[in-house]
Amino acid sequence: MIEKILVVDDEEDLCEILQYNLEKAGYLVDVAYSAEEALQDDLTKYRLFLLDVMMGEISGFKLGSMIKSKEETKNIPIIYLTAKDTETDKLRGFDIGADDYISKPFSINEVVARVKAVLKRAYNPIPVVDNPDDEDEKNKNESALQTETVSFDSLVLNLSNKTATVKSAEICLTKKEFELLSMFLQHPDTVFTREQLIEAIWKGDNSMSDRTIDVNITRLRKKIEPYNKNLVTRQGYGYYFSTK
Repeated sequence: MIEKILVVDDEEDLCEILQYNLEKAGYLVDVAYSAEEALQDDLTKYRLFLLDVMMGEISGFKLGSMIKSKEETKNIPIIYLTAKDTETDKLRGFDIGADDYISKPFSINEVVARVKAVLKRAYNPIPVVDNPDDEDEKNKNESALQTETVSFDSLVLNLSNKTATVKSAEICLTKKEFELLSMFLQHPDTVFTREQLIEAIWKGDNSMSDRTIDVNITRLRKKIEPYNKNLVTRQGYGYYFSTK
């Protein structure tokens, strides 16, 4: 399947450059010159959004928040394009649920590489059955995928449909929060340094800072109560999920 991308930026020349090069890389690309124009479109048909931060009345951050607030689009990844590169701005973007953040000016090769990486992380392929003609084996495989979970007490993560529940009530996690919690629950009582978390969850992105990890952990703790105390800070080392 060819991935479809929406680029939203008020610089028409930049939109044309991005559209040309991303289509050259094998993607289908639509452009919108404002958030208002983008909102007139059916956003559910896209697999990725490239959003400029500094636009008109509706900024890229606000548009991103609107996308993440809707059930039908909340899991579609977002990459922000912006001339604002302060840590505060980046943290705001990641707090909204951004999957990546590219500072202007940038190279087209960098954008294409990051788009490819984000799409690969966001949409994991379903494992292929060894014998596709064997319907029984295929059904077993699909059943196993549907029920793959990790849990602690009443805190349960479904790794197949990417949902999280506490006492059977679903909690809303961003993609990064889900991946962090999944990593902790799959390796209980194991301390992970911030560097290890950046490498595993953000694929070693050099733009990430320790503060980014701290913000995500703080936000995650609030969402998994009463298990917030199980997500422990080991001073001077990092974080771990305690089963004690």
